Amino acid sequence: MNHFLLVALGGGIGAGLRHLVGLWTLRAFGPGFPYGTITVNIVGSLIMGLFIGWLVRHGVGGSQSLRYFVATGMLGGFTTFSAFSLDVALMWERGDTQAAVAYVLLSVALSIAAVFAGLFVMRQLAA
Repeated sequence: MNHFLLVALGGGIGAGLRHLVGLWTLRAFGPGFPYGTITVNIVGSLIMGLFIGWLVRHGVGGSQSLRYFVATGMLGGFTTFSAFSLDVALMWERGDTQAAVAYVLLSVALSIAAVFAGLFVMRQLAA
């Protein structure tokens, strides 16, 4: 249960930060392009790499509580793209390049298709 609370607390902080980045980019650049989304995806992925690298370098890779709070919670609430990026990097680094490429292609294509499917279903129900 402690891990759940760590993830929930971190997730709330990450989601709040994501909202602030969205507001800032909307004010700075306007609504013509999803600057907020691309910003959190890139920044979150960079922070994920820095954080996991830091854990490994300092020998605290076994600190599950810290991983739950920061990686799963804060960065998960900020952007799930960071977790996706880490998954791809780990597969690639262990030499499983075909799985990494398949994961990228399937994740992107199927996630976009799922959004369209959900929109289609809801539009049909509303008609």
